[in-house]
Amino acid sequence: MGRSRRMYALVLLVFAWPAYPQSVKRNDAGNASILQYINQGWTTLSRSMSDCKSMVDPKVTTTPILYLPAKMAVPPAVDSMEKHCKVEVRSLPHTIEHMGDVSVSEIPDEGLLYLPHPYVVPGGRFNEMYGWDSYFIVLGLVQDGRTDLARDMVENFFFEIANYGAILNANRTYYLTRSQPPFLSSMIREVYEHPNGHPLSKAWLASAYSYAKRDYALWTRSPHLAGDTGLARYDDIGSGPVPEMADDSNYYSDVIRWLLAHPNVHTDYLIDAPDNPTPAQAAELAKTSCDVAASKICARAHVNGHRLTSDFYHGDRAMRESGFDPSFRFGPFSGSTNHYAPVCLNSLLYKYARDMAHFATLLNRPKEAAEWNRRAEARRVAVNKYLWNAKAGMFYDYNFTTHTQSTYNYITVFYPLWAGLASPQQAAAVERHLSLFEHEGGIAMSDYNSGTQWDLPYGWAPTSWLAIHGLDEYGFTQDADRLSTDFSQTILQNFERDGTIREKYNVVSGSANIDVATGYKSNVVGFGWTNSVYLKMQNLLVRHQKKAASLETIDPTEQAAETWLFGGSAGLQPWAPTENPDKFKGL
Repeated sequence: MGRSRRMYALVLLVFAWPAYPQSVKRNDAGNASILQYINQGWTTLSRSMSDCKSMVDPKVTTTPILYLPAKMAVPPAVDSMEKHCKVEVRSLPHTIEHMGDVSVSEIPDEGLLYLPHPYVVPGGRFNEMYGWDSYFIVLGLVQDGRTDLARDMVENFFFEIANYGAILNANRTYYLTRSQPPFLSSMIREVYEHPNGHPLSKAWLASAYSYAKRDYALWTRSPHLAGDTGLARYDDIGSGPVPEMADDSNYYSDVIRWLLAHPNVHTDYLIDAPDNPTPAQAAELAKTSCDVAASKICARAHVNGHRLTSDFYHGDRAMRESGFDPSFRFGPFSGSTNHYAPVCLNSLLYKYARDMAHFATLLNRPKEAAEWNRRAEARRVAVNKYLWNAKAGMFYDYNFTTHTQSTYNYITVFYPLWAGLASPQQAAAVERHLSLFEHEGGIAMSDYNSGTQWDLPYGWAPTSWLAIHGLDEYGFTQDADRLSTDFSQTILQNFERDGTIREKYNVVSGSANIDVATGYKSNVVGFGWTNSVYLKMQNLLVRHQKKAASLETIDPTEQAAETWLFGGSAGLQPWAPTENPDKFKGL
């Protein structure tokens, strides 16, 4: 590669380092500041069971309560916090082996579920340890040399599996009915393969493997089966509106208003029902809609004689397990999520099985490794049968109740690349559709502006990183560099304006200012996974710049720029990829 091309890569990294010398100081200070913000953010966003601020839950208005697993003795740290923070400590009513062993109705007073180790929260109203957020947070912690905290989080998930029956949406009692996208095997690999001077033992890996088996099994039995397709779906064993929407009491009413205002959009989400039901009518509504006596949110969810159906609430809950809450990907407000075998979930489970085969091989269990590889291959075949559209050159979700493939263009089309599931030909076909999603400020969730936060024009760190990493793994390095540069610049420029990192960005305007019509209308500050993905994108750009310059001597200006990017007080360490980044080159 010539010097001009190599310098162009460097320009992408530093946002016009050599061409605009007067901007160097501003960008130098800005990048140093954002790295310091991220590094300090791990402490700011850390929580533990000895910390009063861990108990706060902005989503509900109840008095803080901490729940311990049944029959567990009160740990000394919790005993101290109970007195210091004036928090009530209770035990769950009985032992949980599987999700659903304790129903939410058995825990009328909502509260935090105990975890033994410190953890990092996303930020803002999300003041607990979340399922899929934590994978990206772990990536950032490992990148930033905080491997002990990353391992603590992974081991907290082992505790959840052992004591709460599954990896939960997050560690609150009202999340005991659902999980989140399955990234545990990826988290295990991240901490095991990047020990930062403190290697983990094979005994630790064997224990991690046993917990991961239980987590994987959750997705291969009812209610997570997508009919007879051999694929999985998102689901939630609860019913009615979710309790965590108490801080947005208009959400379900807003959904009803939208449906009434768009009569040409045909759904089965609405029923005619009284605004003020009699006891007999309320009993019927508990079957057809939701229980107005059991849920204040349900009682408020009505507009001019209309209520939402019980199936909408089922889909709404499944949507929240998917993490994409909401979009219009599975119908308006994704109210039919439970009817689909999604590309994202089944790509994750394919990678999960491959990871498990890898663990079994490391543990010298060849028969188990072969079985995991068989499971992965069976899922790949099913994905190609139901989710791949060869004519369109795209992966689409599949409605297993109507036996039809969706046509909704969504960023999860890149998940099969991240997971290594796509063939080289499929990857090339998907890459040709990148323009559907790419904008000046990064990669958008979809090409449809539904007015909700997980659609156009918004770009989110986790899905951006999975798309970038997937493209890079299949040899589309220029795409990965360009997307990393654009989204990094969006994050940095907005940070320079207000000193914050946000959960999402408008990638069309390149702004953190959002205008969500319905659903979550805020843009939370923090923010765990955005912090992490910024680090990962910068690391990717540096690695590519180094590789491009490997045949030539790096001059002092370029070396100074690289030092600027990853030097200073943030303490960033070079990242060693878990897989060979060249494995798909030339295909």
